[in-house]
Amino acid sequence: MSRTEKPGSRLPEENNGRGPRPNAATLFPMAVFLAIYLGNGIWFEYIRPVEGGMGFYITSVPVAFGIALAAAFLQNRKMTFDEKIRICARGLGDDNIAVMLMIFLLAGAFSGIAGAAGGALSTANMLLNVVPPGFAVPGLFVISCLISVAMGTSVGTITVLAPIAVAASESGGLPLPLCVASVVGGSMFGDNLSVISDTTIAATKTQEIGMKDKFLANIRIALPAALATLALLIILSVGNGPASVGRHDFRFILTLPYFAVLVMAVSGMNVFTVLLIGILLFLAAGFGLGTLDFAQAFAAMRDGTSGMFETMVVTVLVAFISALIRAGGGFEAILAFIRGRVRGKRGGMLGIALLAAFMDAATANNTLAIIVAAPIARDISDEFGVPRKTSASLLDTCSCIMQGIIPYGAQLLVAANLTGLASLSIIPLMFYPFILAVCVAVSIVRPGPEKAREQKK
Repeated sequence: MSRTEKPGSRLPEENNGRGPRPNAATLFPMAVFLAIYLGNGIWFEYIRPVEGGMGFYITSVPVAFGIALAAAFLQNRKMTFDEKIRICARGLGDDNIAVMLMIFLLAGAFSGIAGAAGGALSTANMLLNVVPPGFAVPGLFVISCLISVAMGTSVGTITVLAPIAVAASESGGLPLPLCVASVVGGSMFGDNLSVISDTTIAATKTQEIGMKDKFLANIRIALPAALATLALLIILSVGNGPASVGRHDFRFILTLPYFAVLVMAVSGMNVFTVLLIGILLFLAAGFGLGTLDFAQAFAAMRDGTSGMFETMVVTVLVAFISALIRAGGGFEAILAFIRGRVRGKRGGMLGIALLAAFMDAATANNTLAIIVAAPIARDISDEFGVPRKTSASLLDTCSCIMQGIIPYGAQLLVAANLTGLASLSIIPLMFYPFILAVCVAVSIVRPGPEKAREQKK
C-alpha cells in the first residue's frame, strides 16, 4: 500500500494474496513485555522482596503489555500510524475475541454469584464429609479435583481447601507439604478441565472449537494422570494414622447448580446458555434458602465481573500486539523456525506444547500464556495438520503443567502463604503435574484411537 492510497484500502499483509515475509525483529514487543514483567517479577520476588506482596504481581500485566504495544507501534516505519491502527482494529474485530470477552463477563458473574450464595463452600464441605479416616491425602486430592472442576478456579480451590489440609496434617501427623501438594495438584486438574475456567474459555475460543470437543480431548490425557496420582497417594497413605479432615455443614441444594452446569456444558449446549442457566439456578437457590438477597446478588455479580476486567484488558492488548506482529512477519518467522526443526503432526504438537509451557514460565499466568501463544498455535495447527481440539487441549494442559510447578506462580504462592510453607518445599511432591507431563508426552508420541484409524486407512 502506497502512502497515497486512501484509508480503508488494502493493508500491506494482503498484497498479492500473500502473507508477510518472515521477520523475527517484529517479535521485539514480546521481548519487551517479558523483560518488564519477568524481570520485575524476579527482582521483587527474589532479589528485593516486597514485604506482604508477591513479586510477580507487583508489576501490572496490562501496564507491561501497554509498554510492549508502544514498542510495536514504534517498529516498521514503512507503515503509517493510521495503518497500524487499522491492523489493530482488525485484530480485535475477530469474532472469537468478541465471544471470548463476553464469556469472560458471564463466567465472572457466575463465579461471583456462586460464591456469594454459598455454593462453593457447600460443595467442598459435602465432599469432605465422605473422606474416610486414614485417607486424608488422597481424599484432599480428589476433592480439590472436583471442586476446581465445579468452580473453574485453581486459586479459589486452594483458598478453600488449604486450611483444611493444615488441619488434616496436624490431626494425623501427616507431612504438611504432601497434604498441600495434593490440594494444589488437584486444583490444577480442574483448572485445566473446567468448562467455566478462563483457561478453557481462552483455549477454545482462540482455537475456534467447542467446549465439548476440548473437554473430551483433554480428559483422555488428564484423567489417566489423575488416576495414577490417586493410586500413588493411596499407596503412600497405607499405614498412616486415622487422620480426618473433620465434619462440615453443607446444603445439598447449593451444590446442584455446579453439577447442572457441568452436565449441560459437556452435552454440547451453548456456553452462553449454560452460564445464564447456572446464574439463574444459583439465584433461585440463594433466594430460596435465604443465603442471598437482591442487593447481595448484584454486588456478587459486580465483584465477579470486576475480577475478569484485567484478563479482558490483557486480551485486547494481546490482540493488538499479535495483529501487528503478524502483519510484520513475526509469526511467519516462528513458523519458519519450527519448519526447520520438526516434521509432521507430532512435531507440530510438540511445538505447541513447548510454546505453551514456555509462555507460562515467562508470564506466571496460564490464562495469559494461552492468550499470547494462541495465534501462533493456531498457525502451527494449520501448518502441520494438528486438529484444533488437540491444539486447544495442549495449550491448556501444558500451561497448567508449568503453572503447577513454577515456585512463583499464584497457585503455589497462595498455598505457601496460607500454610506457612516455602513454595519450593511443595514442588517435589506435586505428583499430578509431573505425571500429566508424561501423559502429554505419550499422547504426542503414541497415536490415539482416532489417529490410529486414520493411519489404517
